[in-house]
Amino acid sequence: MTQTLAPPAPAPTRAAVPGTAPDPRLRALAAAHGLTVSGARPPLTAYTRQLWARRHFIASFATARLTAQYATARLGQIWQVATPLLNAGVYYLIFGVLLHTRDDIPDFIPFLCTGVFVFTFTQSAVLAGTRAISGNLGLVRALHFPRACLPIALTLIQLQQLLLSMGVLAAIVLVCGVPLTWHWLLMIPALLLQSVFNTGLALIMARIGARTTDTAQLMPFVLRTWMYASGVFYDLSAFTRTAPHLVAVLLDCNPTLIYIDLMRYALIDTARAAPLPPHVWPLALTWAVLAGVVGYLYFWKAEEEYGRG
Repeated sequence: MTQTLAPPAPAPTRAAVPGTAPDPRLRALAAAHGLTVSGARPPLTAYTRQLWARRHFIASFATARLTAQYATARLGQIWQVATPLLNAGVYYLIFGVLLHTRDDIPDFIPFLCTGVFVFTFTQSAVLAGTRAISGNLGLVRALHFPRACLPIALTLIQLQQLLLSMGVLAAIVLVCGVPLTWHWLLMIPALLLQSVFNTGLALIMARIGARTTDTAQLMPFVLRTWMYASGVFYDLSAFTRTAPHLVAVLLDCNPTLIYIDLMRYALIDTARAAPLPPHVWPLALTWAVLAGVVGYLYFWKAEEEYGRG
């Protein structure tokens, strides 16, 4: 009795072997029927057009999230203003009263509140950007849209909160006896530049946070250190005058310090007692363009990876 052997299994095609390029015949067949790779990263110009086409979704998403953020709190939207005010009160007690910082700075309350409000804008945008993808995986996996919509929308939420807080800040400045002048109009370009800078940071942190979720636990410590180096509650120039040259240059080029200085220069007359250093506006523009462009390109490069794994 002879034993018959089963014919050998056919060799797998290139498309069936992991890590190899698709079969050219299958690629041609897909192209002939207009099929494309699911979730493939579009070219940069096409991606930008898709993002612009969803600008209304970004605005609506930001407004809805902002409304829902305080829906369960009794004071509701008041917390948008109360939180930075409470922080400013704590810093005033520690630095202004206990450490006597207020004795060396004219208009210390407007000085402090401006620093707190402006830095909180960047701080909140970075923290929100870190969780932009990892905190919205259900939305990312269910719907097809440019993922950059999420960090941009979350930065827009922080901008909306800041604009509401700026009304309170203006009232504080006026109550403290600082006059209203045309210099207040300088707040507009300062806020625009900082918004672009924050958006770029949020895009960078969104990609990093999507890969390494532990980043969200680390960022509060990084941001707290950044705050101490940004002159939020003391005059940093008193330190840079005696610091080593390299340290002084690095501190003077700190982007959050730049935007805080611009806002103080716009709002507080005693901050305009000395002319604004000539490097401030060019640095503000440079940081905004650099962070915006680099952040956008860095985020777009990983568009195919978000929501997978």
